[in-house]
Amino acid sequence: MLLRTTKVELVYVRIDITRVSSRNIPTALSLMARQRRLLRQLPGLDFFKLMGTGSGKTFTVRDADLHHWCTLTVWGNEQDAQNYLNSKPAQQWAKIANQQAHIELLPLASKGTWAGESPFGNPIPEKWTGLTAALTRAAIKPKWWLEFWRSVPPVSADLNATPGLIVSLGIGEAPVGLQGTFSLWQNNDSITQFSSRQKPHAAVIARTHETGWYSEELFARFKVTKVSGTYANVNLDLVEAGQSGSIES
Repeated sequence: MLLRTTKVELVYVRIDITRVSSRNIPTALSLMARQRRLLRQLPGLDFFKLMGTGSGKTFTVRDADLHHWCTLTVWGNEQDAQNYLNSKPAQQWAKIANQQAHIELLPLASKGTWAGESPFGNPIPEKWTGLTAALTRAAIKPKWWLEFWRSVPPVSADLNATPGLIVSLGIGEAPVGLQGTFSLWQNNDSITQFSSRQKPHAAVIARTHETGWYSEELFARFKVTKVSGTYANVNLDLVEAGQSGSIES
């Protein structure tokens, strides 16, 4: 739940990821283009983004994963958030899915803006020791694209080697220039270990401050209140139950 500074208001966040087969990629691309109108009509929906996904290893076009698509939504009340899965947009994704993952979140911290908005507000800090998620998003100035891309691989390798990481994926509203990551962790301390103590990530943060790579950026952490489904060979139902969730390939 999100407590905004201007007024007390509960806000609920969803990440819904759909995996499609190769034959349904054209349909997924079509949904990305035409669902915005339908989403704007949903009651209680305050903010949304339809995004492609990728490995996040370089944040270039070659990372793109055309089999996975992500919808992020922010809601004014819990009932509307839960009703999303019964909505037409959600059912359109379900119809073409061969796997889905559903993650329900409550903001713990948020800094920055996304498309000129602060969708997750300014949460009041609190202690949280359960499953935690992190989301980063940045609009990269074109003149810095090359240097940014060069900086990503060591950070990505370090991220995936950090203890406590369950899954991570690159997210973006466009193939280049608008980049982000979403990651799911065993606890909040694991994120802190990566974000503030790992050398590759710290070096990128320092370089960002020096150059001003981004025209806009946002970083947020969340409580994970519910997870279900499968993503990246991880059974999220087992993760919520306290097991590893790994599926043998």
